[in-house]
Amino acid sequence: MLLNEGIRAREIRLIDQNGEQLGIKTKAEALEIAARVNLDLVLVAPNAKPPVGRIMDYGKFKFEQQKKEKEARKNQKTITTKEVRLSPTIDEHDFNTKLRNAIKFLEKGDKVKASIRFKGRAITHKEIGQRVLDRFATACAEVATVESSPRMDGRSMFLVLAPKNDK
Repeated sequence: MLLNEGIRAREIRLIDQNGEQLGIKTKAEALEIAARVNLDLVLVAPNAKPPVGRIMDYGKFKFEQQKKEKEARKNQKTITTKEVRLSPTIDEHDFNTKLRNAIKFLEKGDKVKASIRFKGRAITHKEIGQRVLDRFATACAEVATVESSPRMDGRSMFLVLAPKNDK
């Protein structure tokens, strides 16, 4: 943002510290008005014809901007993706353990990527892995929605589950 002596425009549409329009002034007049009230002349719309300048306390303005950005960062939630690895020949107890972990992650608000790694000749029976992932998705249905359906990527098949928002 350009301010005070850094402004190159000859004429400026001036707005005073109270938000009132003072009309089109020369750069020298605008700087002199800003100096009289002990504030800065800041170019708020440099691409307008003529450019728009505002009289304000630039340090205070910058501080307020930083405060707003910090508040916005504080309120945003980061979503992480947790991975649960299954196998096409997974047994019932192992499946339930993986399912419990996935549900725990989903309740915390994380996404879950359930993947199946095919080893050796198991890749010829992709439908078995598909059935395991479909079973996994239906078991998580009350706490999650399927974000991406099961698909192959090299020797592994995966699906992504996102937590349901009950807010």
